[in-house]
Amino acid sequence: MPHIVVNLWPGRTDEAKKKLANRIALTVAEEFEMDTEYVSVAFEEIAEEEWDAFCQREIGDKLDRVYKKPGDPAIKV
Repeated sequence: MPHIVVNLWPGRTDEAKKKLANRIALTVAEEFEMDTEYVSVAFEEIAEEEWDAFCQREIGDKLDRVYKKPGDPAIKV
């Protein structure tokens, strides 16, 4: 705990995914004051032609649980 799933279009290298997974794990562990060994990160590739339906199902129908919404700028804190 926690387990983070990153959904994205296919095409990123394993090296890029590992680098991002590490950065996510470090950030989550720091924010939640825990060791990185308790954080897991997975990637799920969604085909471009399935992306709109995926977004509606996973984002549009669950906006109350989305803390960083598409189109919102990320803010350094």
